Amino acid sequence: MRTLKLDLGKKSYPIYIGQGLLSQPKLLTEHISGKQVMIVTNTTVAPLYLAQVKTLLGGYQISTVILPDGEQYKTLDTVNLIFSALLEARFDRSCTLVALGGGVVGDMTGFAAASYQRGVSFIQIPTTLLSQVDSSVGGKTGVNHVLGKNMIGAFHQPKCVVIDVDTLDTLEDREYSAGMAEVIKYGLLGNVDFLHYLKNNIESLMARDKSLIIEAVYQSCEDKANIVAQDELESGKRALLNLGHTFGHAIENSLGYGVYLHGEAIAVGMLMALEMSQLEGYLADEDINQVKYLLEKSNLPISISGKITASDFMAAMSVDKKVIDGNIRLILLRKLGDAFICDDYQEESLAQVVNDFCTTKD
Repeated sequence: MRTLKLDLGKKSYPIYIGQGLLSQPKLLTEHISGKQVMIVTNTTVAPLYLAQVKTLLGGYQISTVILPDGEQYKTLDTVNLIFSALLEARFDRSCTLVALGGGVVGDMTGFAAASYQRGVSFIQIPTTLLSQVDSSVGGKTGVNHVLGKNMIGAFHQPKCVVIDVDTLDTLEDREYSAGMAEVIKYGLLGNVDFLHYLKNNIESLMARDKSLIIEAVYQSCEDKANIVAQDELESGKRALLNLGHTFGHAIENSLGYGVYLHGEAIAVGMLMALEMSQLEGYLADEDINQVKYLLEKSNLPISISGKITASDFMAAMSVDKKVIDGNIRLILLRKLGDAFICDDYQEESLAQVVNDFCTTKD
C-alpha cells in the first residue's frame, strides 16, 4: 500500500492506494467518529462490493442507499434519495457517509454530506479508474443541471480516500479507457516525466498491469493533491485541473449526459484545447500527435461523433463554472507539461476550433 496526504491543515486527509484494501477495516474505522454509517452506492457496484464493505463496518449502525447508475441520474432528485434515507434512518450530525462507486456516486454522496444538517463526514471508496485518479480527491462535490454540468455543488473534503485497484477487475473496458483520459491529463499539466512514463507503458497499462496502475494512480493523485493543497477553493492554480473540461462539458451537455462518458468527452476536450493552443502560437503538430497517440492507444475518441452545431456548442460553453464576467476562461498549453489559464485568446481561434470539431454546421 502507498499512502499520500492531502495537506489542508485541519482538513488534511490520507489517500490509501493499493491492492486488497477492502479487506483492511482499520483504513475506514480510523476515520469514523460516530456510530451511524450510510453507505451510498449504485445498482452496478452494489452487487460487487456492498457486502464486502458492510463486513468491514460490522460494528456500526449501517444503512444503505442504492442509486440508479449513470451520469443522467446525477441530479438533485437523486441526491434527495440520500437525504430521505438519512432522515428515515434518523441519522444525526455525528454520522458518516461512505461513497462506494465511481465519480457520480462520489460527487452526489459528497454533496449530500456537505448539505445534510449543514455538513457531516464522508469517506470516498472510488471503484472506477476515473474516480480513483481524479474525482475522489480534492473535495469537489455536486450535481448537474439540465443547463450545465456540475453547476450545483459545494467544496467538502472527505475524511479519507481508500483506493483499492482490485475493484478495477470488474470495470468495463470502456469505463477503464475513460479513466485514462484523466491520467493523461496529469502528464500534460506539468509532469513531463509522467507523460514519458505513460508513453512508454501505455500498452501494459491498457492490459491492466496492477503495478503500473498503482504507479499511475499514485502519480495522478500526488499531482492533484499538490495543486489542491495550494488552492483548495479554485481561486487560482486549481483551475489548471480543468484542462479540456470546458470543451468536454459542452460536449456532454450538448449531446445529453451519458451519451459520452465523462472521460471520453474530456479526451476530445483536451484535443480541442491543444488545437486552440496551436492556433494561439504555442504547440506544433508533433505535440498534438503525441497526445493523439496516447488517446488512441487508450481507446478514447479524438473527435465528436454526435451532431452538434457550432452555435449550440458555444451556447453550452457559455454555461460553465469557468465563465467569469461573461468571458470563457480556458486552460491552454505553452508546451506539453506547461499549462496556463488563458482569458485573452483570440475569439477567432475559439471559433475555428469549435467549427473544426462540430460535425454539423450552422
